Amino acid sequence: MDALPRIIGIDYGAQRIGLAMSDPFRLYAQSLGAYSSDEAIRQLASLNTDPGFDTIVVGWPLTLSGEEGAATDVVQSFIRLLSRRFPGKKVVMQDERYSSVRARNLLVRSGVRKKARQRKERVDAAAAAVILQDYIDETQERTL
Repeated sequence: MDALPRIIGIDYGAQRIGLAMSDPFRLYAQSLGAYSSDEAIRQLASLNTDPGFDTIVVGWPLTLSGEEGAATDVVQSFIRLLSRRFPGKKVVMQDERYSSVRARNLLVRSGVRKKARQRKERVDAAAAAVILQDYIDETQERTL
């Protein structure tokens, strides 16, 4: 059986962009790291080899009340960049409310030491995995 294209998860931030990738069966998310914007684009380009990826899931920063705000405008600009840089790839938005809090909690439960958990890049990478896992789980629920 040929490997399926992967799914990429992104937690966009002004300082860093957290990246995650699905496993070959598209069941689980794994964090890849956090990068500057240029480094993140280079990392995505390097991941876009056989079988590559076909979907990019970008955290959509809704307000706590579920509305779009100034942050969604910034992320929309990044989504346009992704669409130009990776034509033919599906780009979807995934509600990212509480993803950083959930990422910190996962790091605690995983036994990551407090000093390591305080590194923002580690939280950003874990948040990308949370965003991607939410998308994977929701997609699987719709197909059942």
